[in-house]
Amino acid sequence: MNVTAYNEDLFRFIENSPTAFHAVSTMADELEKNGFTALKEQDAWKLEKGKKYFVTRNGSSIIAFIMGKKSPVDTGIKITGAHTDSPCLKVKPLPELQWDSMLRIGVEVYGGALLTTWFDRKLNLAGRVTCLERQDNGDDILKNFLINFNRPVAVIPSLAVHFERNSTTGSKVNPQLHIPPLFLLENDGKNFSFEQILMEQINREHSGIMAKDILGFDMNFADFEPPCFAGLNNEFISSPRLDNLISCHACLKSIESAGSLSSSLIVCTDNEEIGSDTRSGARGSFLESVLSRISVTTENTAITAARSMIISMDNAHAVNPSYLEKYEANHICRLNKGPVLKINASKKYASDSQSGAFFKYLCKKADVCCQTFVMRNDIPCGSTIGPAISSKTGIRAVDAGAPTLSMHSIRELTGDKDPFMFFKVIKEFFSMDDEMLLSLT
Repeated sequence: MNVTAYNEDLFRFIENSPTAFHAVSTMADELEKNGFTALKEQDAWKLEKGKKYFVTRNGSSIIAFIMGKKSPVDTGIKITGAHTDSPCLKVKPLPELQWDSMLRIGVEVYGGALLTTWFDRKLNLAGRVTCLERQDNGDDILKNFLINFNRPVAVIPSLAVHFERNSTTGSKVNPQLHIPPLFLLENDGKNFSFEQILMEQINREHSGIMAKDILGFDMNFADFEPPCFAGLNNEFISSPRLDNLISCHACLKSIESAGSLSSSLIVCTDNEEIGSDTRSGARGSFLESVLSRISVTTENTAITAARSMIISMDNAHAVNPSYLEKYEANHICRLNKGPVLKINASKKYASDSQSGAFFKYLCKKADVCCQTFVMRNDIPCGSTIGPAISSKTGIRAVDAGAPTLSMHSIRELTGDKDPFMFFKVIKEFFSMDDEMLLSLT
């Protein structure tokens, strides 16, 4: 696969993944097409050497793994991790906000969204709806449905500069007052039901089902515009949700090409943008549970963890030339110059000298340059799933990512070669000799 084909596939993946639920569904569909067998947490597992499996939790987190022909106790497990969620606007349970003929939808801000970038954008609506479904025997069961309006259904109009004469940057954003998207102009006086709109969309996307009585939903607004190239020579990628779908996609493509001699695993969890402290987050029990079922005994799980390695994959900060004073001068990272090793003394990133050296080794083997990022001492550092997983499982970890501009904007920017270079390094990780991995323990 070359860089052009890789970017085309990445663009399709992002377009099909407006929410974490859709990202996991898209990954599950592709894994099945590539010979991975679906498992359920509530069932007993009978794992076979050399076989491929995947399991989901909450529909928003996924783990896929290859059971090596060699025992994971002997080789450890090569693991990559990412997160499926992105900052967004989540619809409130009772969202209707009517004023005169205008109807807005009440939302909560999810994660550290750069709110100023959400104004005057075409907004799509997508997510998961839970409702009752009538069975053939007449009984009702709870059923989840993914829906994606896949069109601009809302907009957040900005305040004209004429009302803020003393400001050249627009008004200060109040997330309670200013962010609810404009959804509908009601001219006929009829009462509006958001749930009815969701039910109509369920029927459009899922024909032949007997859905009724919506009892809950996880819906959010997302940028409708698809990924695209920008720059005079198409050297930039502009896209929603690059943080962290770049990494999820790299996980997916790399494990699809991994061998079966030793064990490999990818874990893509939800809720990183709000701290990961959830059942489907990196601080939850999902990965620990799967590792224990792979290793079978408590003793084997501990040995396997001690011999394993995880590359925590999350986007890194590229330098913005308009704000050079915000960056640590000796650790400036650039677009299209290679993946970024992320280091922080307070361990917001899990990298240490040994795991960092290992990542540099992988970059060298993949014939890719490696950059190093450290945040300024006077600016707080963000966090990743790396420390959460490493501290909980005891698995050595390194944090790395593709360099990115405009992080947490509704549209982010990376280099046109950056996703493919990062993928090459992860692919190298899954194909490397086991002895190098064991030398770290």
